[in-house]
Amino acid sequence: MASVTYEHVTKEFGSVVAVNDLNLQIDDKEFLVFVGPSGCGKTTALRLLAGLEELTKGTIKISERVVNDVPPKDRDIAMVFQSYALYPHLSVFENLAFGLKLRKTPKAEIKRRVGDAAEILGITDYLNRKPRQLSGGQRQRVAVGRAIVREPKVFLFDEPLSNLDAKLRVAMRAELSKLHHRLQTTFIYVTHDQTEAMTMASRIAVMNNGVLLQLDTPQNLYDQPQNMFVAGFIGSPAMNFFRARLRKDGGRLLVDSGDFAVPVPAERARQFQNYVDRPVVFGVRPEDIFNPAFTPPGIHAENVEVKVDVTELMGNEIFLYLISGPNIFIARVDPRTNFHIGDTVQVAFNMDNFHLFDPETELAIR
Repeated sequence: MASVTYEHVTKEFGSVVAVNDLNLQIDDKEFLVFVGPSGCGKTTALRLLAGLEELTKGTIKISERVVNDVPPKDRDIAMVFQSYALYPHLSVFENLAFGLKLRKTPKAEIKRRVGDAAEILGITDYLNRKPRQLSGGQRQRVAVGRAIVREPKVFLFDEPLSNLDAKLRVAMRAELSKLHHRLQTTFIYVTHDQTEAMTMASRIAVMNNGVLLQLDTPQNLYDQPQNMFVAGFIGSPAMNFFRARLRKDGGRLLVDSGDFAVPVPAERARQFQNYVDRPVVFGVRPEDIFNPAFTPPGIHAENVEVKVDVTELMGNEIFLYLISGPNIFIARVDPRTNFHIGDTVQVAFNMDNFHLFDPETELAIR
């Protein structure tokens, strides 16, 4: 087993800085997920660890061993790619055993490792089949199995579920979580899908433009985003943002967007005193906007008048696209809600869970 350390790691492709001064400690047996939009540097960070890209600056360690100049085959890692990359003319057994045969592993040991991996992944019955005889999910399991048989210190996953359909992705997320628990090995996983990150990770590293913006547990990223990018990226649908100003009204502190004004609960008002009469960005998640008829008890709910633009029935909930002045935003409401397109209605903001950001720095105001 092994920890992984990035120390001031930078990767430049000509004038493009793909990874910019990355500092990150990944603990032994951790499930760390890099997440961010396309081009944010997450895959490059993974490939640098694998030895598939050469560092421009910095140091990468696996345990206490510096691996900057170590060939990929000697780093004791195994990588699962987005494409299955299986040999079509070989059976599942032969695909799993191929890398071990190249390393001249004894036949008995190959048979043991392949058998163990097949049992873990539930593909024992498919060992004599060719890849064309397998479903997409089964092929992806074979690709994961090819990594397992190497018994590496670190597993690297580069968007391994992106070629699967939605239902199969959900199933494979659960399978990978169970696999991590069973193997007790360090997993480092790259995805652009924040749902994958939230459901599988011990910790999530959110990247954008080559920079690590926040590193934390899934719940802390959701509850306490440090900036607007993280707040908007984590959560589905994304957090709603409103340009606003903080102002005093008697003894109350209000968030005033110009089209609506909602009071800040007294117990939270003190932390925002330095921003009174200053512009802010008001953030509220769709799940914290309710139909007033179904507002949960015990919260500070403030009603706002809006116009319904679009409704999307999801079965267990309804997504409402709402208009307030120039703002179009989303609410996730109770499925019993009977709002229609064009209606002018009241919705309730949960003022216990709102966020404020500095519009210039885009950092959260604490």
